[in-house]
Amino acid sequence: MDIRRDVFQAIADPTRRAIILLLAIGSMTPNGLADHFQTSRQAVSKHIKVLTECEILTQQQQGREIIYHLNADKMKDIEKWLEQFRLLLAKRFDQLDEVLQQLKQNKK
Repeated sequence: MDIRRDVFQAIADPTRRAIILLLAIGSMTPNGLADHFQTSRQAVSKHIKVLTECEILTQQQQGREIIYHLNADKMKDIEKWLEQFRLLLAKRFDQLDEVLQQLKQNKK
């Protein structure tokens, strides 16, 4: 059974975010990733599974090793979603600037 997880569920966990950052630098094996954490390799494997299920990571078989890669396209989906909020906040700050300018002028 193929479970599809939400990408935001995946990035909600700090360990998974750390795995994403490591793979942004370069592709790694599960053991290579696990070496960066003070948890069991099995715990890191569970995090890798979640990231793979929501397609943030892709895997490639190289001989007997599995190499994990960051799926940049999926990260762009996250970026697009966050951009909506950045624009909204920027608009609100601009409106606040206008109000402050009006208050300043009214005091004169």
